[in-house]
Amino acid sequence: MYWSVVIPARNEEETLPALLAALHAQTRRADEIIVVDNGSSDRTAEVAAALGARVLHCPEPGVARARQLGLEHARGDWIASTDADSQPEPEWLAALERGIREVPGSVALYGPMQLLPLAGRVGPLGARLSGVGYRVFLGVMAALGQPNCAGANMAFSRQAALMVGGWPLVEAREDVLLGMALRRLGTVRYLPDAAVHTSARRLKRGWGPFLWTHIRNLAGHTSGYFDR
Repeated sequence: MYWSVVIPARNEEETLPALLAALHAQTRRADEIIVVDNGSSDRTAEVAAALGARVLHCPEPGVARARQLGLEHARGDWIASTDADSQPEPEWLAALERGIREVPGSVALYGPMQLLPLAGRVGPLGARLSGVGYRVFLGVMAALGQPNCAGANMAFSRQAALMVGGWPLVEAREDVLLGMALRRLGTVRYLPDAAVHTSARRLKRGWGPFLWTHIRNLAGHTSGYFDR
């Protein structure tokens, strides 16, 4: 099994070192790490290359476009997706691979996330509680037969993704939509052991806007999330 990890990145020179360190520390090492530079004005591409990533360039803005370019150029038969401001736990890829082998016919898998502490916004206790809450949410959704994939922590068969047309080119919710499309081809599973820690920087505007964004996402909105 050949693994490509694909990371979209726009002006992420400060967050990439921690992410790439976490990927290099995996107990099951990735066969390929791709950083897709999505029109950065900082040293994102240079930092990624210096830390061992294969760098692709996607000048047209949009995280879905960056993810799609990574999918199209990846060498792996399985793609693991995460974000530049995230840090997978050491067993992340091993848990994903184990999950694929456990259930023949799996085409996609996804796992829980927990916020990283952020000074002035999220302390250690708040970070842990965010992880508990998200695990409960994902567990309930999985029990209801409604997988909720997130681009910061999901994996899928490259062949299957290409068969359904890849990442939908929308402003947001491309991860959920891809997961729904992949269900037509096979099993999409929630793996509690495949965990990722992710930045709480979106909380800088407060909990209200943060929660409203997620409510809109759950309601199916694919645009209107970012200032233009």
